[in-house]
Amino acid sequence: MAEKKETKKSEKIEREYIIPLREKCRNVARYKKTPKAVKTVKEFLARHMKIRDRDLDKIKIDTYLNEQLWIRGIKKPVYKIKVKVVKEGDLVRVYAVNLPNRLKFKKIRAEKGEIKAKADIEKQKSLMDKAKESIKGKKEDVEESTEEKTGEEKTEEEKKEEKEKEVTSKLAQEQIDKESAKKMKHTTKVQTPKQTKNLAKTQNKSSRGH
Repeated sequence: MAEKKETKKSEKIEREYIIPLREKCRNVARYKKTPKAVKTVKEFLARHMKIRDRDLDKIKIDTYLNEQLWIRGIKKPVYKIKVKVVKEGDLVRVYAVNLPNRLKFKKIRAEKGEIKAKADIEKQKSLMDKAKESIKGKKEDVEESTEEKTGEEKTEEEKKEEKEKEVTSKLAQEQIDKESAKKMKHTTKVQTPKQTKNLAKTQNKSSRGH
């Protein structure tokens, strides 16, 4: 018995109805007529589609059907309406069969917009996938090239470092030589005979105590 119930619940039922609305909306205030028409559609389908407890929340009306019921305002709803009903499990979805031209064009425009939006999303996804693949390929190529050139790069770097060290050592030696040459110049100056005499006189005076 349980298997039979599961099969019944999973069945999809499609039907068409012409729902009269004039009698139910006749004895209602003018500012409540269209809401009453919407409610009568739900009550009619709850009765005919055998919904448990006549729960109206399980009946979902399409937006274009709702607009068709409200097309003449709140005071003058449609007298009758043709409807397509699809029941899946406990949910019942209701669609309008014959839409007026204004709503037909609106529906077509909305469908075209949805199709275009889906196409744009798919294009963006494909572009993103291509970009990711190209980035992955570039990374793999770079890794391979670095692995191959590690030995060569190391030798070149070592050579550069040795050259830099040699240059710096040469410069340091040249500076040291220059400084030492300057000191030697100041200390090893050739003295004239007058300078030697003056030095001797000063030394004699210092020894005598003058």
